Amino acid sequence: MKHIFKWMLLPALMLPLVFCSCDDDRDSNPTLDTSKASEGFVLNVPANAANNTYDLANASGVHLTCHQPNYGGVPYVTRYYVQVAIDEAFLTDTTVAHKELPSSYTNAEMSVASSELNDSIVALFKDENPDLNYPEETRPVYIRLRAVIDNTRTGLSYSNIITLPKVLARYVAPKATYPKQLFVIGSSIQTAWSSWKSAAPVYGVDGQFYTMVYFPAGAEFKWGLANGDYRGFSRIKTINDKADAGITAADEDNIKVANAGWYVLHFVTDIVDNALQFTLNVHPGAAYIIGNTTGDWTDGNAASALTAPANGSGEWVSPAFTSAGELRAYVKVPGIEWWHTEFTLYKGAIFWRNLNIISNWAEDAGADYSVACEPGQKLYVNFDQNTAEVK
Repeated sequence: MKHIFKWMLLPALMLPLVFCSCDDDRDSNPTLDTSKASEGFVLNVPANAANNTYDLANASGVHLTCHQPNYGGVPYVTRYYVQVAIDEAFLTDTTVAHKELPSSYTNAEMSVASSELNDSIVALFKDENPDLNYPEETRPVYIRLRAVIDNTRTGLSYSNIITLPKVLARYVAPKATYPKQLFVIGSSIQTAWSSWKSAAPVYGVDGQFYTMVYFPAGAEFKWGLANGDYRGFSRIKTINDKADAGITAADEDNIKVANAGWYVLHFVTDIVDNALQFTLNVHPGAAYIIGNTTGDWTDGNAASALTAPANGSGEWVSPAFTSAGELRAYVKVPGIEWWHTEFTLYKGAIFWRNLNIISNWAEDAGADYSVACEPGQKLYVNFDQNTAEVK
């Protein structure tokens, strides 16, 4: 009958740093001697290891014990690092693939974290077999310890290698997290099929991004979570074309836009069953000024809307400011309040809001992020290049 043992974490045993002392200096005082450290030390084979199945998913730790390296007979505090391999050749050739676990120990009796052991075993297998799923079956695992005197680089010593004949590891998918960045690339975005344009995160909302783009009729684009991460139509679960852009799939999984115009692309990430799912909302392009320079704080006030250019190389132009004050401007994403998609100017470039603004840009972000506007001036924005100026 197969027995599954759950090894529990045992109380730590501290190895004391012992020194002898006396009234006068004598040759009997302990002296550090690392000359024999290279001879190695003994890592004990766990009791009943030959008959146990180490089920790492259901174990809190794997119990190991060892003898301390020979440092001249003095029990200096020693730090132990666990190394693991799945290739039997490790028994005779320690240069073959192996991994050192993240945690280390200062006790000759240790409970090795089963999760670290599990992840290292799976990683070693995937390194050699990148196209194969990790098989959920027992396998031999080979373990040795590396030791040094704690808080020093001296006394390097290696233990013998032991074999745990039956170890059951499992692939554990990493916990899905919301992406921190998103990019678009396409036939009409900045330099065609070369520039990865960063979409701005919706301030205060995890996993949502937006960008303003111009598409001529028949334009195509892709998106990704990093430069070079080409994702297309099939990687989006739902596309809501709320601007009658005429979104369809094209060759090479490109996303095709039938109708020319300025559009806001709003990406929404959901985590479902520990996997990321993406929704793309396509809205008509719209941007506004707001606040003291307009005399109005109404979100989406038509009188404060910027006028779109005829193509992607032109500039959006705001109405003339009616009062002196600090620039407040935003791209409009329907269903989201304006301050989540606000921007200012920083050294001639658009700076998308990424902080809590209680009073204004000058007080909460700094003077370099605050743009003073005068009556009669206007805001000019190139959303393709993400540049702007007030003049």
